[in-house]
Amino acid sequence: MTTVRIPEDWPATEEQARTVQDELRARVVLDEPGPPPGTGHVTGVDVAYDDERDVVAAAAVVLDASSLEVVAEATAVGRVSFPYVPGLLAFREIPAVLAALADLPCPPGLVVCDGYGLAHPRRFGLASHLGVLTGLPTIGVAKNPFTFTHDDPDTPRGSTSALLAGSEEVGRALRTRDAVKPVFVSVGHRTTLDNACAHTLALTPDYRLPETTRRADALCRRALRETSPA
Repeated sequence: MTTVRIPEDWPATEEQARTVQDELRARVVLDEPGPPPGTGHVTGVDVAYDDERDVVAAAAVVLDASSLEVVAEATAVGRVSFPYVPGLLAFREIPAVLAALADLPCPPGLVVCDGYGLAHPRRFGLASHLGVLTGLPTIGVAKNPFTFTHDDPDTPRGSTSALLAGSEEVGRALRTRDAVKPVFVSVGHRTTLDNACAHTLALTPDYRLPETTRRADALCRRALRETSPA
């Protein structure tokens, strides 16, 4: 368990945070395919909050991409680093998530975020932000479509429909279980939307949400219960 301090140069206002988003967004890489699904490592990251203590706990869980067995895991806990502002949630989570990733004993491979990448009002959600800062290939798999529109995908598992901002496709609604509500997949950094959807299907053999997200969610909640920051 790592205890995280808020970086001294961390944005303190909405204006500062949006300036950082604008600067980093230009560094997102969209012309790389990313690792093939089912190969190497794939890592889930997630966070949990204790609002009464103003504490955030982050978890990173590395899975073997072929077997989905846990290879390694790490957690980090610290003070919440930014107020709650829609569209700027990454600034609340990034310091703790980076600390958890840094504490892993092995390369994370593709990183799967419980949230958004390009499917973000400013086209720079947590998955994109994290990818640019780490250089890792990242995708976002969210539970809801945020502010975007989509048609309902067909009933069978693997069916998709475009997640749209006007006429722009920013992600896809993906059915991971027959006749079950879809998840919402978007590119973060250094991968394609087709590959992001393929990874998501490979990570959902039994449940709606990816195994990466399920494992990281359970781990960060446990870390929040067991630990308080110094």
